[in-house]
Amino acid sequence: LLSGTHIPLSGRNPMLQEVLGIRPHVLVLNKTDLADPRRQPVSAGAVLVGWGPVGHRCQQCLCLEGAVTALLHLSLQVVPLVAKLVGNSPRYHRAESTEYSILVIGVPNVGKSSLINSLRRLHLKKGKATAVGGEPGVTKAVLTRIQVCEKPLMYLVDTPGVLPPKLGDVETGMKLALCGAIRDHLVGEDIMADYLLYVLNKQQQFRYVQRYGLAEACDDIEPVLRRVALAQGRTQKVKVLTGTGNVNMTTLNYPAAAYEFLRDFRAGRLGRVTLD
Repeated sequence: LLSGTHIPLSGRNPMLQEVLGIRPHVLVLNKTDLADPRRQPVSAGAVLVGWGPVGHRCQQCLCLEGAVTALLHLSLQVVPLVAKLVGNSPRYHRAESTEYSILVIGVPNVGKSSLINSLRRLHLKKGKATAVGGEPGVTKAVLTRIQVCEKPLMYLVDTPGVLPPKLGDVETGMKLALCGAIRDHLVGEDIMADYLLYVLNKQQQFRYVQRYGLAEACDDIEPVLRRVALAQGRTQKVKVLTGTGNVNMTTLNYPAAAYEFLRDFRAGRLGRVTLD
């Protein structure tokens, strides 16, 4: 079960947790380099037994950094940990078959395909076997088994991200959208940018002030997007009908500026923020 450290609660589908039941499973918290280190549930690289929301106990928990070197280093823990959990489970005793088939599940755009490619590169020295991307919906179907380790023989199955059919509240949906679990156009880049500015100010993350050359922090999204558009050169040509004919004018492209604002947040350029 893969989740983002910056959305440790909103990024976990309760329906998936119910399906897991008593099956051996590992909770992997990915992208800790984007989360506020002061608010992380466990330190990077730690293994914690019994961490999870009320009523659900994860058998093991791993935190993985988003940086490539740290991800490769901490991925070493995944294979032996999974093998140990499956081997110690009486319901899944592997007396005849020595291979392991593991399902990788989670909400969209949380790094499932990247984790599989990382394990494959680490243990087999092979290139990526499944496509990755910065938007949800890159993996569209349950794929075939992908070998990630030789000893023990282990296969991972990549799956599309799954969201609950109905989110608990609007704010949970906004958090998922900010992290790319929901496509931007379904919510609206301008609405998401406005909510992001609210979150940054609430958590006193004012790095955007210096990045975009603002005089001070503000709670109005329009001047922020104006500065983003000027700094990033996001302009558009529009045709204006006047009494003397059509005139082409250059104006600021606010939707493109909102998209750049969101991209900077997702890349960690506006500070490390934990949304939950």
